[in-house]
Amino acid sequence: MKTASKLAATALALLISAPAHADNPMVGGAAMLETKNIVENAVNSADHTTLVAAVQAAGLVETLQSEGPFTVFAPVNMAFEALPAGTVETLLKPENKAMLTKVLTAHVVAGDWSAAEIARRARASSDGFYHFNAVSGDALSAQVRGNNVYIYDESGNAGRVTIADVNQSNGVIHVVDTVLVPK
Repeated sequence: MKTASKLAATALALLISAPAHADNPMVGGAAMLETKNIVENAVNSADHTTLVAAVQAAGLVETLQSEGPFTVFAPVNMAFEALPAGTVETLLKPENKAMLTKVLTAHVVAGDWSAAEIARRARASSDGFYHFNAVSGDALSAQVRGNNVYIYDESGNAGRVTIADVNQSNGVIHVVDTVLVPK
């Protein structure tokens, strides 16, 4: 009986001391708090420093801090590194701000879309893909392969959702392993 009481007391103590963000996965070694917006959380992720720099260079910080809701497919640093040499540096130049904005907004969808809802719609479609548009106007599609959700850009590049449903105060982030490139 004493052991059961100790276990119950320990479990209760752990439950009470559990952080408020326990439902959200860690991203880039940082806690993602549902009470913070997309930008406030993204700046803490060590895996998204390139994305954050690009959002700042494109002047999209204020937009992604607004009420939303937004669904962001957030490419990790390694996804940017996989682009052809010099691509990121070229996009970050002030004279290429319009193209950078187009690339970044190709990763943003209006609304708060969970991975489960995206997967449900893909499975329910006749071709196995859920088709939708990014804020940029670019066509995106989603497909479920095994237990993974993949997001496709207009060129047919597929980004696998590696961390899904990172809830934010103004939407949701799904971490992806590929940069979605508009045509």
